Amino acid sequence: MFKIVSDAACDFTAAQAKEHGVDTVPFYITEENGMKKTSQPNPQDYADTLTPYLEGGEDILLLTISSKLSGSHNSAVLAAEMLREEYPQREVIVLDSLSGSIGQGLILKEIIDMRDNGYTLRNTVRLAAEVIKTTRVYFTVESLDHLRRGGRINLATAFVGGVLGLRPVLHIVNGAVLPLATVRGKKNTFNLIGKKSTADMKTERDDYRLSIGHVQNEGDARALYSVLLDEWNISVLSAAVEVGAVISTHTGPGAMAFAYCKHYAACEAIGLNEAA
Repeated sequence: MFKIVSDAACDFTAAQAKEHGVDTVPFYITEENGMKKTSQPNPQDYADTLTPYLEGGEDILLLTISSKLSGSHNSAVLAAEMLREEYPQREVIVLDSLSGSIGQGLILKEIIDMRDNGYTLRNTVRLAAEVIKTTRVYFTVESLDHLRRGGRINLATAFVGGVLGLRPVLHIVNGAVLPLATVRGKKNTFNLIGKKSTADMKTERDDYRLSIGHVQNEGDARALYSVLLDEWNISVLSAAVEVGAVISTHTGPGAMAFAYCKHYAACEAIGLNEAA
């Protein structure tokens, strides 16, 4: 058994974290000139969270938001290096989710399932790395201004999306936010997400864990659910996630997301077949 810790970009509620025995390390959120801003946890924040578990004899798996989206990962790595010197008999492994929000949350749930099913820390890390490779996040926002101001997309992308009046669809690729397309109308946007997801999952949808997320936009979350089910036969069994302040600060209200990752058991089966 090992302890699981994540930064708060995973969008677990306090109740979920407690239920699954996960600790989350918060970001700092400040307001400047009417705009909210986030700052990543610093190394000491991580050290303060991890130290009691190390003193109690537990090893730790620490999951972070993509290192290309935040300095949280670097803070975690620095804290782990410091703590390994202080507790050389213990393991502290930092894992870059290459994702965030509901994508990171899905990866975290797979890690929790592995721990609860008796997987060792090393085997969990190995399989989690494979799960991360299969994770996809597609999202759309009401305005690109928040992403532009936060440095998550470039000025040219924001300019095109704004001038044409089309709805931007973005995705996370190798940990970075990139534009996918601009689409007119929400239903066309949702259908594009369904098309891309169907092409990726093919006929193996039972092998995937799925999630819908939104920022103060429960109505569109239900609409996205309906389009995915009725038009693309993609059934999302879990309730839509209200995206937390860490991510919503950068997307603005109205954002919608769909994410999925392959279950760890499916990833393990692929590895066993390839080794046979």
